[in-house]
Amino acid sequence: MPSPTAEEKRALKRRMKSAARLYAVQALFQMEAMGQTLDRVRAEFEDHRFGMVTEEGEFSEGDVDLFRAILEAAVNAQAKIDQLTHKALVAKWPIDRIDPTLRALFRAAGAELTGQATPPKVVIVEYLEIARAFFPEGKEAGFVNAVLDHMARAAKPDAF
Repeated sequence: MPSPTAEEKRALKRRMKSAARLYAVQALFQMEAMGQTLDRVRAEFEDHRFGMVTEEGEFSEGDVDLFRAILEAAVNAQAKIDQLTHKALVAKWPIDRIDPTLRALFRAAGAELTGQATPPKVVIVEYLEIARAFFPEGKEAGFVNAVLDHMARAAKPDAF
């Protein structure tokens, strides 16, 4: 079997980062919904979910380093990220009133916006795709786009 090309390697790396972001959103949701600790959820995802094979198909391998960085930043800077999200929401909709999946998504995206060197536009596009996966028929994608744009401009104004 021939070695992968440079383009194939870049594509694999992008897929692994996208999978890590999706897993981070799922893990943050699980931590909140089930009251589980960061260490327990992180271990479960790394040991069982990354690359898992089910009847429906195979789960993607994820970028473990990015997954860990997002989770740790989301947990350690949750108050800061929630405040950033809250400022992007309509005054009548505080973060604790929004859908738990969206809350996890905003926390993961906020972790990247405040704790990673990921360009804001990449963060917005990646998490918008995750929102579309969770809410394929709803208006949530437009809402997510607007909130993430506001968060990104507040977190990294020099990037705009």
